[in-house]
Amino acid sequence: MSERLPVIAVTMGDPAGVGPEICLRLLTNAELARECVPVVFGDVGVLRRMAERLGLPLTCPVMAKAKWPTHKHMVRMPSVLDLQCVDAAAVTPGQVDARCGDAAFRYVLAAIEAGLRGEVDAITTAPLNKEALHAAGHKYPGHTEIFAERMRAERSCMTFFSDELTCSLVTVDIGYHEVPAALTTQRIRDVIELTADAVRRRLGRAPRLAVLGLNPHAGEHGLFGRGEEERIIAPAIEAARAAGLTITGPLSPDTAFLPARRRETDAFICMYHDQALIPMKALAFDTAVNTTLGLPVVRTSVDHGTAFDIAWQGKANAENLLAAVRLAARLALPAESGKSSSPSL
Repeated sequence: MSERLPVIAVTMGDPAGVGPEICLRLLTNAELARECVPVVFGDVGVLRRMAERLGLPLTCPVMAKAKWPTHKHMVRMPSVLDLQCVDAAAVTPGQVDARCGDAAFRYVLAAIEAGLRGEVDAITTAPLNKEALHAAGHKYPGHTEIFAERMRAERSCMTFFSDELTCSLVTVDIGYHEVPAALTTQRIRDVIELTADAVRRRLGRAPRLAVLGLNPHAGEHGLFGRGEEERIIAPAIEAARAAGLTITGPLSPDTAFLPARRRETDAFICMYHDQALIPMKALAFDTAVNTTLGLPVVRTSVDHGTAFDIAWQGKANAENLLAAVRLAARLALPAESGKSSSPSL
């Protein structure tokens, strides 16, 4: 008897963005269907309208929410779970709309609930639009905070995996002026430990980590900033080193990602959003996968936004979503498969 393929809940993202198109392309990918069973949590009306507009096929099974299987063993092929959160006719491609923001939020909640009940093996999220999310009254900075709150994670962090570069973020979607106050030694230690565990499980060996400074030249011994490197960052590095981790820093951010440094580093701990995302997107825009570490259910995501400028035009590239689903499927495999199945990934 063949092994069951992992079932991956794929949230459709903001209906007005590129999410519906890349989900359609994912559902028709025959190679992916041999690796896992993706189930799009979204609105079939939006997917059908998109399919008609672009001439893409939508022939997979569609399940009503009331008919959703209570056990993942019952889901055997790529399909759509029709949550009926938004009227397809009301969706204006490429426009911020509170109705779409609310729908995207509800897709995520349904996937989280399915994950916590053990009805899916992992979750992959297509992009939501933060402005639309907030217009709908859901005041979250993004997916990571929704997952952390709803899954009651004691600690979590955003990490981007790619073959070229892996980065974890100490702070995420906040303004630059807010970053220094958000940095604490304990928070940095948490991110270091979550990252070390994830990379160790992914690579099968002890990781080599590097921590970036906050200020230009990593503060240059107090010349720049307010001593964040000495007061906050360095103690976290010292504690990690004392715990047996191979770790270096604080590094000057402007030279941390040079090729020689990347070759000898398995993961970088970055203090704020763009410190990680600028090199990540420059080096691995189509292949980097966003994960939330510290959750009880594997969660991955695309490394791009809703791309309203090309939404519903047949121009969206689904490769990043495919990569995110593949990583979710690998991380969801049982331990005896020889690959990581850590729920903290």
